[in-house]
Amino acid sequence: MYGIIDCDNCYVSCERVFRPDLKDKPVVVLSNNDGCVVARSNEAKKMGIKAGTPYFQLAEQFPNQKIVVFSSNYELYGELTSRVVSIISKEAPAYFRYSIDECFVYLDGMEKIDLKAWGEELHKKIKRNVGMPVSIGLAPNKTLAKMASHFAKKYQGYRHCCMVDTDEKRIKALKLYPIDEVWGIGRRYAARLEALGVKTAYDFAEHNQTWVKATFNNIVLRRMARERHRSLPMPSSMISRVRIQPLIGVIL
Repeated sequence: MYGIIDCDNCYVSCERVFRPDLKDKPVVVLSNNDGCVVARSNEAKKMGIKAGTPYFQLAEQFPNQKIVVFSSNYELYGELTSRVVSIISKEAPAYFRYSIDECFVYLDGMEKIDLKAWGEELHKKIKRNVGMPVSIGLAPNKTLAKMASHFAKKYQGYRHCCMVDTDEKRIKALKLYPIDEVWGIGRRYAARLEALGVKTAYDFAEHNQTWVKATFNNIVLRRMARERHRSLPMPSSMISRVRIQPLIGVIL
């Protein structure tokens, strides 16, 4: 079983750790040199603020709106997310830091544990010790785990941890997951897939690998086709609990 721990609205959440008064208020973080918006709170997203919006356009597009704006502070973000990873490293048999705000875990040997409860408790521990809200997805492979974290983030009923551990749950998740949200599929490929009638991850999963190879010369799409149904073994890069350096400047 794989898991992914995803820091919610990472840069904004880091700023809120030291500014709890900003809870429930629209907050954005700007790119290097304050060029454009790279991170948004949920409140800012609901207002319609898009990632990549130039800073100078915020006042024009949202007049008379109180928006809290921060310049990016990558030293702070790296420090707080490293604390999150430190907690994860003590709770999982193996982990792999994928980016500054995401960490994969491999839960080999934990089959007898209630993994849903484990995920909920891990969320509480990270929130209590770091102040960072996270969403956790658990599934037989990384692609499905990524989808599960999306639902954990979107629906409060999951209590911050969604587990896709049966075929029924897998099919339901695939049917609810828009193709343009799938990990690694950009706008260009999403547009091509939608033009072919592939609207959801389930639609994509209905096509075999031969169709994928013949239609797209894209390794990510081929990986997704390979992972859509089955559990994958632990990669050698995770066996020794490898830590990957954070990717600074990723748009969240």
